[in-house]
Amino acid sequence: MLGESAMSKSQLIDIALNDLKHGRAGTMQLADEIYKVPVEKYYDQDRFELERRRIFRRLPLVLATTAELREVGDYKAMEAAGVQVLITRTKSGVVKAFVNMCTHRGARLTAEGCGKAYKFTCPYHAWTFSPEGDLVAVYAEQDFGAIDKSEFGLTELPTLEKAGLIWVTLNPKSDLDIEAFLSGYDSLLDQFGFASWHLQATQTLEGPNWKVAYDGYLDYYHLPILHGKSFGTDIGNQAIYYSWGPHQHLGRPDTSWSEYEGLEPEAWPTERLLQGVWTIFPHISIASFQGGGRSVMISQLFPGETPETSRTVQYYLMENAPDKDELVDEAKDQFDFLKFVVGEEDYATGNALQKNLDVGARDYIVFGKNELGGQNFHKWVDAVVEASDEDLPKLFQTG
Repeated sequence: MLGESAMSKSQLIDIALNDLKHGRAGTMQLADEIYKVPVEKYYDQDRFELERRRIFRRLPLVLATTAELREVGDYKAMEAAGVQVLITRTKSGVVKAFVNMCTHRGARLTAEGCGKAYKFTCPYHAWTFSPEGDLVAVYAEQDFGAIDKSEFGLTELPTLEKAGLIWVTLNPKSDLDIEAFLSGYDSLLDQFGFASWHLQATQTLEGPNWKVAYDGYLDYYHLPILHGKSFGTDIGNQAIYYSWGPHQHLGRPDTSWSEYEGLEPEAWPTERLLQGVWTIFPHISIASFQGGGRSVMISQLFPGETPETSRTVQYYLMENAPDKDELVDEAKDQFDFLKFVVGEEDYATGNALQKNLDVGARDYIVFGKNELGGQNFHKWVDAVVEASDEDLPKLFQTG
């Protein structure tokens, strides 16, 4: 009987063989029809608030990588969709996440950033908490009055660490099972081996409406045009889409897989099978590269303060930390290049596009039959926004 890892690699090989079939036939995957999206969904304030509340405040989000919290005592503090979050690696080795909020009067426990700490002391009144979230000390307790400390632990958020990534649900009362939400997609992501990878660098970019930005991550159609002078002509404009619930992988018609056809699974190179784009709904894109050592760029996208803005954190993960100056330089060059491509090509185009949407020139924009990824994404956005809290888990039921 095949283990989970073998089954996951088998799925990757099936994807490659399907890409090969399309490459030989000169075909690509097409949707049944052209899909229309009303333009106000990209700028309407009420719609924006619904998406922040019903998507980003209810669904599991990838808020960290294992590489950021590898050792006991490591922590990460950040803001996600307006919620201040504290993620810790506890003494047991388990990752936990909490609202970054003292249970006394609501002050933020620690500033944004990563570090190492074995206690968190509120800067307002010095209440102190353990990385497990327990209240362990009350400043001037003899004056404050007796309280049951067990009732004043930090507010814990549902958390799951798998495949070297850390998902957190911002609603502490959520009953949405994170593994059900992942729809088995995490088993394929686990083939990367991110749990042991090295975080080389991060950087942040400002962009247009979060859906305008995310549309680009699901789109090969624009590559030879917008990225014609950077890299787009190497990939072509045709995509083959594979879905696990709302999560998608972008393959492409590719005859080069013929060199492995008929070989045993172990002969297929896993690193090549993982090339391309892997998206995690609603806000993550993983692009795999070979330059400067085996590496990926993980783009973590959040809505901005207004409907017209977004913020993207780029994580540059490498299979191995570069141990020579030339490898460090190669990695930096690769990351600088990716920042340019996203910032000066994708997001610059998206920002200009954004300004056109609310002038009344068009009632809707369109996704062609060849843009199935974007169609799938917007259908899932609508489905999640429209689902009640009670019905939300049903969207991710399988079988």
